Amino acid sequence: SGFLEGLRGGKILGVRCRICGRTVTPPRAFCELDFRPMDEWVELPSTGTINTYSICYVTWDMKPLRKPQVPAVIEIDGTTPRVGFLHLIGGVRGSSVDAIRKQLHVGMSVRAVWKKPHEREGAITDILYFEPMRQRRR
Repeated sequence: SGFLEGLRGGKILGVRCRICGRTVTPPRAFCELDFRPMDEWVELPSTGTINTYSICYVTWDMKPLRKPQVPAVIEIDGTTPRVGFLHLIGGVRGSSVDAIRKQLHVGMSVRAVWKKPHEREGAITDILYFEPMRQRRR
C-alpha cells in the first residue's frame, strides 16, 4: 500500500476526508465520521505527541524483559487530535519505572528514529522508535 511504500521512503503518510477535513494515520479506507471513502493522501511530519504510554516488563507472549519496552500511542503532527498509532518510545535511559517516568510525560513531543534507508522494508518497523525531542539523536 501507499502507507508502507511511504515508510520505505522514510515518510509517514496519512489520508484526509474532503467532507470533514479529518486527517488520520495509519490510513483508513473510509472516514468513520462521514462513512465515505477517504479522498486524499497527505505526507505528514515524522514528529508527534505522546497521547498515552505504558512501561512493560514482559513481552506480548509473557517473556520477561530486563530492559522494559515503552509502547505509546503517538499522535502524529498534522493529524486530527486523538488519532494516533501505537509504536515504541526509545532513547530513554534507565530501566526503573521512576527513571522512565521522570523522562516521559503525556503531551511530550517526539520524533521518529528511522532505520537506515538500505535497511527499510516497507513496514511499520522501518521506524525503530520515537524519541523525546529534547534528546539528541545518537
